[in-house]
Amino acid sequence: MTAHPPDEHPAPQTRRPAGGVLGAAVERREGSLKVGGTARYAGEYQLAGRAHAWPVPATVARGRVTGVDTSAALALPGVLDVLTPGDAPRLAEPEDGTLAVLQSPDVPHRGWCVALAVAETPEAARAAARAVRVGYAAVPHDAELRPGHPDTYEPEVTNAGFPGRVEFGDPEAALAGAETRVDVTYRVPPLHNHPMEPHTSTAHWDGDRLTVYTSSQGGTTVREVLAHMFRMPEEHVRVVTEHVGGGFGSKGTPRPDVVLAALAARRTGRPVTLAYPRRYLPTTVGHRAPTEQRLRLGAHADGRLAALLHEVTTHSSRVREFVEQAGVPSRVMYATPALLSVHRAVRLDVPGPSWMRAPGEAPGMYALESALDELADALGMDPVELRVRNDPEREPGSGKPFSSRHLVECLHEGARRFGWADRDPRPRSRAEGPLLIGTGVAAATYPASAVPATAAARALPDGTFTVRINATDIGTGARTVLTQIAADALGAPLDRVRTEIGHSDLPSAWLAGGSTGTASWGWAVHKACTELASRLAGHPGPPPAEGIETRADTAGEADADSPYARHAFGAQFAEVAVDTVTGETRVRRLLGVFAAGRILNARTARSQFTGGMVMGLGMALTEGSTLDPVFGDFTEADLASYHVPAHADVPAVEAHWIDEDDPHLNPMGSKGIGEIGIVGAAAAIGNAVHHATGIRFRELPLTPDRILAGLLSEG
Repeated sequence: MTAHPPDEHPAPQTRRPAGGVLGAAVERREGSLKVGGTARYAGEYQLAGRAHAWPVPATVARGRVTGVDTSAALALPGVLDVLTPGDAPRLAEPEDGTLAVLQSPDVPHRGWCVALAVAETPEAARAAARAVRVGYAAVPHDAELRPGHPDTYEPEVTNAGFPGRVEFGDPEAALAGAETRVDVTYRVPPLHNHPMEPHTSTAHWDGDRLTVYTSSQGGTTVREVLAHMFRMPEEHVRVVTEHVGGGFGSKGTPRPDVVLAALAARRTGRPVTLAYPRRYLPTTVGHRAPTEQRLRLGAHADGRLAALLHEVTTHSSRVREFVEQAGVPSRVMYATPALLSVHRAVRLDVPGPSWMRAPGEAPGMYALESALDELADALGMDPVELRVRNDPEREPGSGKPFSSRHLVECLHEGARRFGWADRDPRPRSRAEGPLLIGTGVAAATYPASAVPATAAARALPDGTFTVRINATDIGTGARTVLTQIAADALGAPLDRVRTEIGHSDLPSAWLAGGSTGTASWGWAVHKACTELASRLAGHPGPPPAEGIETRADTAGEADADSPYARHAFGAQFAEVAVDTVTGETRVRRLLGVFAAGRILNARTARSQFTGGMVMGLGMALTEGSTLDPVFGDFTEADLASYHVPAHADVPAVEAHWIDEDDPHLNPMGSKGIGEIGIVGAAAAIGNAVHHATGIRFRELPLTPDRILAGLLSEG
């Protein structure tokens, strides 16, 4: 269904020429640089006199530094300095408390940086860090998220400003009066971002001017934060984020590496590179907080929902509040006359949780879509049909009409491609020797939004064009897609357009996050290039030597209130084989069909969809972390113990999409696609495991020990 706007809310002007530049499967513009090894990342700028830093993490879960002995470290060859909380340069207090490193002797959690060694080489810096001796006054800590915790509270807002609670109707009464009821609890453990490029920064001072090369999803934000903390004008800070080796949310805002590198560079008077060791990432750069989610669903005999109650409990840290908005998807997905979507949190002595790909939607949709599958079983109804039957006319939580919603089409197309009609719905109905085979389905959603950005476009007399915007390409193909948008608006061949991104001296733009990057940056680029094309049409002859430039700012447009609920949707299907001897689960096939507005580049879009689905597979089967309540730290701290999927784990992944014309988004008609691929994948796999085994597992990941224990208990 597609809603139409009231007259007082005109839609953005959407340009749809017949040229075919947008949507084409264009190769990445920087691909050859990356393959050839010439794309420079944050730790690869060989500045003259460059030194290296290594952090010293706290070894207590809560307390205070009483003393730091640096003598042994400073005596080592090549060691330049050791910064401590007692002598590090003083900074202005940041809004994000995780950046207040070396500013106080207080230790809020294990892994907090309590000293920083600086040396000529990374090896010397590491040796110096290990030689530093730190004294502590430890105090009792609490790092356990447990039922009935006395400090549990209900936050007014969650991450991204969503209300902590949304409620309408009489959920408890409606549930009690429902003919069929489901009351289940699902648990998702802490999950960690492990981008290929660890969090790295190289900092260099030239007098009172600071340049940083940093692995970040948003150079504009880094510039603002550093200018504030070092008490200097923003124009004195230059941030380069030209190539970034992944982030998945953990590089969404500045992390301690960039502040520490700048501190060390100021102290030593030399350029300094700090590449955070991978084992330190879980306690330093954020994580997906664990969630315990109770879902209570009530339905009539025909499958229509009578009540939906989604209660989320999670943890936050004492340094900075961050509440994973896992209950928000329940406000979007299904029609119900009575809804409760509420979050509860406990602030503990733990590293601060933060963004991880599809925050809120990934864990929330896992629980919701798994519970909906349980409701389908209780009703004796096909899971696809149950979802179709409860498709809403308007967004339940807000009452707004959808700008476009083609979930039903995704479900039907996915079922057709997957061969869902041939499925025997009975659990444990298909076996191949010791292998039990099952199939499952889940829906997916993610918000479609944009934020203001600025861009510049210049026409040169040789017939080429330059587009400039401080966007960040974190591996998604942003350079390429922005070039396509510009070429489309200019009516020019792709090879005549050059796009500059990743420098803070370019027109400012927001970070790559929340699936808003292309929608936000592309809007500004489209606007600048459309205005430039108009000027060129009225200009006689070629542009002058200096060229003709236009600048665009989408403030007041991209951030304008919308009368629509704007979301991308999708449906995901999975086939699994469960080994009854070992408990191992193998995903044989993953298939997703998505409705995400206009697809701007078929090649990079498919890459994003499949990458998200693989990340969802990891969430379902291999990825999980344990916070030791006594030690106050994560036990799975590296890729040897925190298992991300490898190629052998993903034999067949298919990503498809339907053509969706939504004129109420941005001039390109596009929706973000970086995150919706992960949403729904874990639930589809979990539902397939239930279909294969007849056992409902309600805690991730579905590792062999859990599966085998369940099989043996049923044996």
